[in-house]
Amino acid sequence: MPDSRPPAARILLIEDQHDIAASIWDFLERRGYEMDHCADGASGLARALRGEADVIVLDLGLPRLDGLALCRRLREAGHGVPVLMLTARDTLDDRLRGFAEGADDYLVKPFAMPELEARLRALRRRAQPMPDDLPTFAGLSYDPRSLTAQREGRRIPLTRLQGALLHALLREAPRIVSHAALIESAWRGGADVAALQTQVYELRNAIDRPFGRPLLHAVRGVGYRLAAPE
Repeated sequence: MPDSRPPAARILLIEDQHDIAASIWDFLERRGYEMDHCADGASGLARALRGEADVIVLDLGLPRLDGLALCRRLREAGHGVPVLMLTARDTLDDRLRGFAEGADDYLVKPFAMPELEARLRALRRRAQPMPDDLPTFAGLSYDPRSLTAQREGRRIPLTRLQGALLHALLREAPRIVSHAALIESAWRGGADVAALQTQVYELRNAIDRPFGRPLLHAVRGVGYRLAAPE
């Protein structure tokens, strides 16, 4: 049976606990991944900004620069590389904060290495460019290859999650897209409505707030839709 793993995926591991970093490195390297490692947030951000990684595995509690701040700065710089956040914290508020700062997935310590790899593979699949024509509605478009939206001639960098949500909304516009359908599009079902609301809030800030005329609308208890301003 052919191996379905992505070939030679490049993983940047940012983790300050030596034993955890060594275990992840050894496991993933044996599975065919190309590994790179930083032990603090400042050097990790510098390495991440090079844009060489396919996926970043990011610990939340790091010296010099914590994982949330690192992820936020990475997204502010326009980098859409998928980020899997590792943490010992397992509350809803912690997960929502991680998603709000641009994380794509969340794995709580301790975890099984096969689950880590499965999540990395899923993140890579979701990050692949979509071959169909770029969807456009009311002057708003999105290019998944560059994780960039465009409205009224202005380029708008998005995170991968924001881009996946916008892509789903654009493909159905002006029809309503349900909460469940949007969660499936962005997370493959691995999230809840609270996480969706956080990402939609950030997406609305990016594509609507600078322009004064909203396109993204909530349909209470059902989902969201794009609708042209009257």
